[in-house]
Amino acid sequence: MTTKLNSRAFDFAKELVKGGKYVIDDKDAWSEHRPSAAQENAYLDEHGFSAYGKWYLGVDDEAPADTKAHYKFPYGDFTKIHRCGVISAETRAAQQKYDDIESAAGHLHGMLDGAA
Repeated sequence: MTTKLNSRAFDFAKELVKGGKYVIDDKDAWSEHRPSAAQENAYLDEHGFSAYGKWYLGVDDEAPADTKAHYKFPYGDFTKIHRCGVISAETRAAQQKYDDIESAAGHLHGMLDGAA
């Protein structure tokens, strides 16, 4: 699997934080705050894969761009960035040795903690 940083999503996430569109939640809240498959599908139906991809810090080049499998490391709920989602992405990227994604998530984590 060739997963790398989705720079467009990283830039979008930074703009969300700067615009105050974030949720400062507990690090373990992501399982409750993460969008469900039904919410993902509804967002895709309304906005398409280009908009959908901005909510994922990683992309898998081996999966077609018009599939959910192409997008990895979600960080928000399609309206706001969530601190718990960023921490989850940072932790998982570190475990899987995706240094660029881990670094980007760490940067977002710092931005969110600074905003709090």
